[in-house]
Amino acid sequence: MIEFRIDRRSGIPTYVQLVLQVKQALRRGDLAVGDKLPTAKDVVSTLAINPNTVLKAYKELEHDGLAEGRPGLGTFITASLAKAGMAEKTALTQELDTWVTHGASAGLERTDLEALFAAALDRQFSEPEGP
Repeated sequence: MIEFRIDRRSGIPTYVQLVLQVKQALRRGDLAVGDKLPTAKDVVSTLAINPNTVLKAYKELEHDGLAEGRPGLGTFITASLAKAGMAEKTALTQELDTWVTHGASAGLERTDLEALFAAALDRQFSEPEGP
């Protein structure tokens, strides 16, 4: 089951953070079709947020075709975002963990590492320049 975390300083609305975390878990394969999301009551008690925030996030996931609310039972995952390349997940995770540890040992902070990683992603997935 997914454990949500909220960064109140991020400037990203709380319901969006919940939606993004579910989508990331789906991409990683940590959540699969049929898995049940935590109840709104459980999320509210864990994160001290408004129940309407959780319900809004779950409605957004339903709208995106990723989840389905079943009255009296809960909200369940109905689609996956995992790609075939995620088969290498374990090896990639180990490499990333080593990279993060190395960067932290060198004195870099989380935001520094995020900036480096974002730049690498930008280079890898940038649009090729025209003639």
